[in-house]
Order: sequence, then C-alpha cells, then structure tokens
Amino acid sequence: MAASKIPDWVNADLFEDVLKSTVEGYSKVRNFKAESGSAAGDNYATIMLRVNIEVELQDGTINQVSYMVKLPHQLEVYKEMMKHTNIFEIERTMYNEVVPEMEALYKAAGVEVTFGAKSYDLKNAKSEYIALEDLCIKGFKNANRLEGLDQAHTERVLRKLAQWHAATAVRVATKGQYPEIVLKGFFKEENKPLMNEMMNGMGQIFLKCCATYEGNEAYLDKVKALKPVVIDEMFKLGEVDPNDFNVLNHGDSWSNNIMFQYDDFGKIKEVYMVDYQVSKYGSVAQDLLYFLISSTKLEDKLSKFDYYVKVYHDNLVEHLRILKYSKPLPSLRDIHKVLFRYGLFAYSVATGVMAAVLVDPTESASFENFIGDSAEGADFQMQMYNNPRYRKHIQVILPWLLNRGALDVD
Repeated sequence: MAASKIPDWVNADLFEDVLKSTVEGYSKVRNFKAESGSAAGDNYATIMLRVNIEVELQDGTINQVSYMVKLPHQLEVYKEMMKHTNIFEIERTMYNEVVPEMEALYKAAGVEVTFGAKSYDLKNAKSEYIALEDLCIKGFKNANRLEGLDQAHTERVLRKLAQWHAATAVRVATKGQYPEIVLKGFFKEENKPLMNEMMNGMGQIFLKCCATYEGNEAYLDKVKALKPVVIDEMFKLGEVDPNDFNVLNHGDSWSNNIMFQYDDFGKIKEVYMVDYQVSKYGSVAQDLLYFLISSTKLEDKLSKFDYYVKVYHDNLVEHLRILKYSKPLPSLRDIHKVLFRYGLFAYSVATGVMAAVLVDPTESASFENFIGDSAEGADFQMQMYNNPRYRKHIQVILPWLLNRGALDVD
C-alpha cells in the first residue's frame, strides 16, 4: 500500500497509552513507522496496517514493538455496507467481551484455551478501527492458502473451532443470548439488495465459466436455476432453528483468518483465529462448511470430509463435557444431518470465498474487484473462476454437491 494511503492520524501519539500499559519501563518513542500489513489478495474486507515502534525504556535500552491496525475502506460501496453491518463495532464487541468470556469459561473449568490476539483501545482514533497485538512477533503465521491445509493443520483447526463452539453454546445455556450486534453477520434484511447485486454480477461470470467445466452437463441447469434465488435461499438457511445445536459461528473461517505457531521441530504448537467481524449465531454447519470447503487441500477436501466431521464432533463433545453443558449432547449423526440440510451453504462457499482463496496473488485482488462490475472487476472474477487451480477444486466439488442434493431448491 502506498504510504499516502496511511492516514496521518496513525502516529506515535495514538499509541502512547497502549505503550504505557503494555511495555514495562516505557519511556518514549524513538521511531514510528506504519506500513501495509497484508499482501494483495490476503485481505479483502479491511485495510490492514502493521505499526512498528522503536521504544526507549527508562534504563536507556531500546525495544521493538509492533501492532496490527485495521481500518475501513473509504469506498462508497463499502460505506454503504457499513451502514447496515458495522463490522468494526461487531469485532470490537467480540474482542472486548465475547472472546475473553469464552476463555474465562475454560479457565473456570481448569483448562487454558486462548482464541486469538489481544486487542487495544486507541484513544484519539479518527475512524473506526481495530488495534491488535502483532501475532507475527510470537511466530504465528498463515499456512499457504493456495496449497490448502493438510490433515495435521485441519485437525488442529477443527479442535479450536470445536472449543469455540462448545464455549459459545454453554454460554447461551447458562447466561442466555449474546448482544444483538454479534448475532446476525451479513444475514440482515437490509443487506439483501447489496448481496443480490453482488451475486448478480459474480453469478453471471461464474455461469459463463461453469459452462466450460468438465462434466458440467450434469449440474449446469441446476446452477442456472439457483442463480436468481440463491440469496433468498441463503437467508432462509440463516434463520435460527431452535431445534438445532446452535453456536456463535466465527463466520469467516478460511485459512487466512487462522494463524499457526510452530515449535522448533516444525510441529504445530498453537492455533489462533483472527477476524471476528461477521460472527453469526446458528447451526455449526456454517463454520464447518466454510472452513472445510474453502481451506483444505484438494486431495483431502472430499475424501476426508466425513472423517473431518467426526474429528470435529469428537472434540466438540469432549469440550462440552469439560464445560458441563447442561443440554443433550449433539450426536455425530446430528452434525451430519445439518451439513446435508445446509448444503446450499457449501455451494455458496465454493463459488465465493473458495475462489478468493485459490486465486493467485495479484494487485487486482481488491474489495472493489471482488464484488464490482467494472471491466477490471469482471476481469478479476474471470481469473477467480477460470484459473486452473480453482477449476480443479470446483470440478470435483460441484458433482459432490449435486450428489448430496445441495443444488436442489425445495
């Protein structure tokens, strides 16, 4: 990102209070630098900055500290969306209230579980923001999104997701529902027109590419029939069924929102989730399908799908027991049933976020091009749906979805 894109109010003064409270023996800032914190195609929803600060301590020694700061895009379409869904306010509520509460539930049960980065308040921020500890300093990093996660990584993520889901379900069973702001994600009536508009443009291009996929004659008609109704159908699925086992879904669980820490031998030590900005209360099918369809490697995506669901369920039940969940435990069969029932959700992941996961890093991988109908936007969407990597995935996923009844509209 060009330096000019970094707002001038992001300066050393802004961090004064944070430095005083987090850096022991803090005296003053020697050097301050803000730069882009994510590569093209790694972050669509917000502007990510990494802030590097050289700090002088009272004893004269120098210390390097860094933070991540998320800021909103200044695009009109983005501002329009923010009117209905303030993802910053949602994420701040998640980091300041919900995440600590979930960690406290485990602590009370004698288990240490951490879900993500610490967040900080910046006193004189001039726009919406999220300020977080920089996990890279602790050696956390993303896995390669283009290759997809192998079994070891996938199992660890499913464990963390199960721990999160277990705690969020226990919280509702013991204390009642979450604050309204974190319950809906994008599933708000007032977002529907915007989502339909997005779907229209992207759907058009997806259809064009779909007609060139190997074996498409089996499912092309169903994909065509889905196009005009998919958002309405998704909204129906977004309604909470009180008979399901319901949790607060992370809502955006793709590989770039998951960070791994390794030991000296390259073994996974810890997994954190980031980006808690579209949390959604409802069936676990949302997070499971989102993660398993978007982020696992091609060889495992379908061949290990049922196995992965079992890994998740084993961990879920273990942690519901640890937290003394007072209601009936969901059976493995219950979890499989909702995954079938929410099949359309898998289709929307495969034609949405999975395409963004698998597209080569490119400067045109931006929020406006991901949803826009400009020539450049159409070009980028063609790249998403037509590149050889995506084609390999989608050509096995669409027949699988067809065979599961996921492309049928009731």
